[in-house]
Amino acid sequence: MKIIAIIGQKGGSGKTTTALGLAVESVRRGFTVAVIDLDPQATATYWSDRRELKDAPAVVSCQVMRLRQVLDSAQAQGIQHVIIDTAGKSTDAAIAAAKAAHKVLIPIQPQLFDIETLYNVKEILTLAGHPQAVVVINRAASLGKRHEETQEAVTSMGFTVSPVILYQRAAHGDAGNIGLTATEYEPKGKAVQEIAALYDYINIE
Repeated sequence: MKIIAIIGQKGGSGKTTTALGLAVESVRRGFTVAVIDLDPQATATYWSDRRELKDAPAVVSCQVMRLRQVLDSAQAQGIQHVIIDTAGKSTDAAIAAAKAAHKVLIPIQPQLFDIETLYNVKEILTLAGHPQAVVVINRAASLGKRHEETQEAVTSMGFTVSPVILYQRAAHGDAGNIGLTATEYEPKGKAVQEIAALYDYINIE
């Protein structure tokens, strides 16, 4: 069972959208997938409530202290891929998720406020035992070079940065409103291509 943790120390960076997008992409490729929602706001869980295909992917709302038991249950049920979604700022959840994961994704927006949170994220990764981690530039503007400047800044901080950029796309929000992801809502759109490219890059298969 492969486990991907989506962590960060700032709300609004697109963690849940990224988690759900990767989960649905994994389902599309034929894997059994579970999303574990550690966020008390339960955004992923509410998304699942709006979704007609509630079992694909399965979404489980979970308290941090129960994460190990839920992961053990997922493995016993034959789940192949688990995506752990965490709160906007929860050190305990981020550490627990990072410790459990084979790979950690850190979505940030291309702005200084988000970049500055990476100092705290670095401490979290240290406490989690230095798991393999990748920063993903998310919600980038389609014009300008701010995302490139952000990639350079983050790289200088010692992080690995995904070459795949996730741009600001209306399809993500429109899809989430009805329990879908951009992959399902706009199958030929650019958002779908970006999520698929990120999936290939992190190589969770």
